[in-house]
Amino acid sequence: MTETSSPSMPGAACGCVAGADGRRAAAVDPDIKRRNLLRLRRIEGQVRGLQKMVDDERYCADVMVQISSVQEALRAVSRELLRNHLTHCATRAFQAGEGQAEAMIDELVGLVFRHER
Repeated sequence: MTETSSPSMPGAACGCVAGADGRRAAAVDPDIKRRNLLRLRRIEGQVRGLQKMVDDERYCADVMVQISSVQEALRAVSRELLRNHLTHCATRAFQAGEGQAEAMIDELVGLVFRHER
């Protein structure tokens, strides 16, 4: 298995598969992919709705409630992606050996703290 680097995590090895167009997930459950795409399309519509609310000068608290809804929807997609990353990509890195496992741990710690903000 070759070691690849993430643009946001230089030097991080990953269990993901390196392809001509960059790294790709080692495996993605088709049902999870479908659900995530559906969620993202719904989020896209919510964001367009937010733009309209701001343009229409809607009550600030109402806009903020809708922003919270979009943020929670994005967190749900993020949780699914993290679950997939741990299930497939991280598992491969841990099985590959010490160098890739250590890099994966660093990548995961970075992801957790980046999303904690």
